Amino acid sequence: MIVERLWVGNRLRNFQYLVACEETGDALAIDPIDYRSCLRVARARGFSVTQVLNTHEHADHIGGNQQVVAETGAQVIAHSAAKIPRVDRRVGAGDVVRVGKTVELECLDTPGHTMSHVCLLAHGSEAALFSGDALFNAGAGNCRNGGQPEALYATFAQQFDRLGAAVRVYPGHDYLVSNLRFTLDREPQNTAAGAMLQAVAGKDGDRGPVLTLGDEKQINTFFRLQSEGVVEGLRRAFDGLPAALTAKQVFLLLRELRNSW
Repeated sequence: MIVERLWVGNRLRNFQYLVACEETGDALAIDPIDYRSCLRVARARGFSVTQVLNTHEHADHIGGNQQVVAETGAQVIAHSAAKIPRVDRRVGAGDVVRVGKTVELECLDTPGHTMSHVCLLAHGSEAALFSGDALFNAGAGNCRNGGQPEALYATFAQQFDRLGAAVRVYPGHDYLVSNLRFTLDREPQNTAAGAMLQAVAGKDGDRGPVLTLGDEKQINTFFRLQSEGVVEGLRRAFDGLPAALTAKQVFLLLRELRNSW
């Protein structure tokens, strides 16, 4: 499996991806908002874009569909309930997207950022998660535009948290620096997040690292719900919290703080 992570460099700091079969050169374009650069890289690499997958329905993820389809004839794939025009294939949990002869990507139904959000998971030695706006490097998606924080917590707890540490994470945006700063605001003693921030400060997404879920569980406060430092920080931020907080309560309080941080 060949993965091309394409940094868009726009105001919203989008990533888009090409996932290609080494044997055939067939490629899947994931959230190709900057269709020109997506097609330019595909041509340069000798890829044939045969499919487009949108992780969710927001404009900054579907805006390039029409042009990619017009130039390549690619089929569009999206969540079964996503409000996206001209979708050729609707998918849900457990469905498989095949690219060429060698690439198989499992669809995960991952509500929270929106209620019709899909992630793609590659298994085996090339394990990777294309996480859209559900999971960011060092952060979690917001829920302000059609989402639900409780559903996002369930997606983290019941799906992401159970994946292996070696799974590479390919998110929909580069918010790594700001998310690390939030982690350190909640947990100043997090040395892993501090070291990562020092390494990436001033770098845009085209120069940032590809992180794994093992990395995320060290630097992403939304995975660190049992951390004493995180919980103590919440008690300083919110009055009247109960003596014991559940993981879900911690997650939701963190998401509330991040909304205005």
